[in-house]
Amino acid sequence: MSSEDEHGGGGAEAAPPEQLALIRESVREAKVPRAKPRTWRGAALAERLPVARVLVDKGVLHLDRYFDYAVPAELDADARPGVRVRVRFGAGRHRVRDGRREGGGLIDGFLVERLDESDYAGPLAALAQVVSPEPVLSAELLRLARAVADRYAGSLADVLQLAVPPRSARAEKRPSPDPLPPPPAPGAGTWTRYEHGAAFVEALASGGAPRAVWNALPGPEWSRETALAVAATLSSGRGALVVVPDGRAAARVDAALTEVLGEGRHALLTADAGPEKRYAQWLAVSRGAVRAVVGTRAAMFAPVRDLGLVAIWDDGDDSHSEQHAPQPHARDVLLLRAALDKCGFLLGGWSCTVEAAQLVENGWARPLVAGRDQVRRAAPLVRTVGDGDLARDEAARAARLPTLAWQAVRDGLRHGPVLVQVPRRGYVPRMACDRCRAPARCRHCAGPLEARDAGALGCGWCGRAESDWHCPECGGFRLRAQVVGARRTAEELGRAFPAVPVRTSGREQVLDTVPGTPALVVSTPGAEPVAEGGYAAALLLDGWAMLGRPDLRAGEDALRRWIAAGSLVRPQDAGGTVVVVAEPTLRPVQALVRWDPVGHAVRELAERAELGFPPVSRMAAVAGPPEALAEFLATAELPPDAELLGPVPVPVARAGAPRRTGAPPPGEHWERVLVRVPPGSGGALAAALKAAQAARMARGNGEAVRVRVDPPDIG
Repeated sequence: MSSEDEHGGGGAEAAPPEQLALIRESVREAKVPRAKPRTWRGAALAERLPVARVLVDKGVLHLDRYFDYAVPAELDADARPGVRVRVRFGAGRHRVRDGRREGGGLIDGFLVERLDESDYAGPLAALAQVVSPEPVLSAELLRLARAVADRYAGSLADVLQLAVPPRSARAEKRPSPDPLPPPPAPGAGTWTRYEHGAAFVEALASGGAPRAVWNALPGPEWSRETALAVAATLSSGRGALVVVPDGRAAARVDAALTEVLGEGRHALLTADAGPEKRYAQWLAVSRGAVRAVVGTRAAMFAPVRDLGLVAIWDDGDDSHSEQHAPQPHARDVLLLRAALDKCGFLLGGWSCTVEAAQLVENGWARPLVAGRDQVRRAAPLVRTVGDGDLARDEAARAARLPTLAWQAVRDGLRHGPVLVQVPRRGYVPRMACDRCRAPARCRHCAGPLEARDAGALGCGWCGRAESDWHCPECGGFRLRAQVVGARRTAEELGRAFPAVPVRTSGREQVLDTVPGTPALVVSTPGAEPVAEGGYAAALLLDGWAMLGRPDLRAGEDALRRWIAAGSLVRPQDAGGTVVVVAEPTLRPVQALVRWDPVGHAVRELAERAELGFPPVSRMAAVAGPPEALAEFLATAELPPDAELLGPVPVPVARAGAPRRTGAPPPGEHWERVLVRVPPGSGGALAAALKAAQAARMARGNGEAVRVRVDPPDIG
């Protein structure tokens, strides 16, 4: 008995008459005893469609199917297809009471459909709770999620975790604005600079579904041209979706859409908005209040109604590849949406990926390109500095930059800012002999020597300090930075041009814009800010470091990053100059000089077709401990035309070092096998890998085996 009971006399006898009357009245009204929450023991079922088919949020492959539950009468009104529910999962068949299965843990899920009866012969558990009456999983989104799961050998629950944002009750309670009428059809604007550009916009405005690969001209007009394509689609009474690689690009398209369409006609879906605001925007799209969406990677699943156009900008950017299972790529998801919804498709960028070239090559999409005269008027002048030039250049051997680069910086600073692109972040330069340029390596483990924060030399592998280094090739004792980070480059340029401000943009701080006044802007690839009026010049340093990466896409990616930086420079007629420090005979460098990314992509595609490399073939990477990997491949029923490449060892991850997605745990020795199939067998390969992984999970095998379909980097 509590102290309140001791002092208060306790119980209903001491209660005032008014309280007793209320208690008796409530007892009289409770004619039917309520069932216990979330068990619904003894509760009546819904008279119509008493069975709910539910997708449980387990995310494991061997449970990638629907489960049937009984619908209590009290949940009948809210238990509609597409709502979030909670169910009890994992109860055994022996836990049955009054014809109803009970027990198991509560788990989230989505109600997919209501049925008259279940094809399951045993007793059903009841829906525990309808979390919210808001339908968030439409039939179109469910169909898309299933197609993505099948393509990437993943589970439907994992895809829906990417497609449907977390719930915010406050956002759901707020009503979305009323939808606005379709805007008038816009003019073609600067789309007239491209062959068939005006026809593309007219086709969207007339309700057509054109499919195009757009090689954009240098300059900032791409965001407004994207907004015009969206406006043309909205004018036909349909919706549009634009996916961009980062928040800075999303902000530019957002501003262009506001300028072209006005306020209230589109939603911006980025992580910067915060969970509640982003969910409110997502709900406005799902409810049909907003018909246009621009956002980063997660927006590829945005539930736009009556979809008329899906567009992606710079599909070669790493940010478009999802890092969570099943790791879909935004380009492929939008291709699936274009096929399922029979809508228009636009893949745009300053550069051109091999996948984009393949879409044009096989006739699925038409090219949107400008004539060579337009390209020459819009592009800057590109000059190269190769190994021969460096060998003859005394300044290049003694300083950070060759003479041609110094001259470009000096001349450019007279008219505006100068961009310096450095392919490495931070202050960890790898060292080489100043005389013969042989890499400086550790005497103990042959690892690369580094200079951290301008301090003593140390090994990048074993961490040992090096105080008495000499070159084993030529006997030299002087070192130079082989690849210098952004901070180190900024320091050296600051000393060379003491009267000029130096700004850096990289991982620690990414600048969005810089003034059009003279300044040096040192940036890592992808973090280049936009200069007001364009840069007067750009230096692309250490090109060999980007071209020499052991990856199939090294040349394509280097060209894409160079062209992205060069597109921020003023045209050649306005004095814009780009200097790239790379061997001029290499194909990506030649494509940059000619400003011909499409031609480079077409030639890359032809070579990959001869060698059977992606995207001509479909490929999957399977990695794990050697024994587990061998067992997995032995049990997987791969297509007859599948080819195994490997196994090869996976680099051992160091403890405390940043880990890439799918990398082995620190200290573990894994191997990787690539499975390649010809065109037409990609679906069979994904199904076989998914079945083998599901069977392995069902058996409860301890060691992990990781599967990734269409990995972006295959070495």
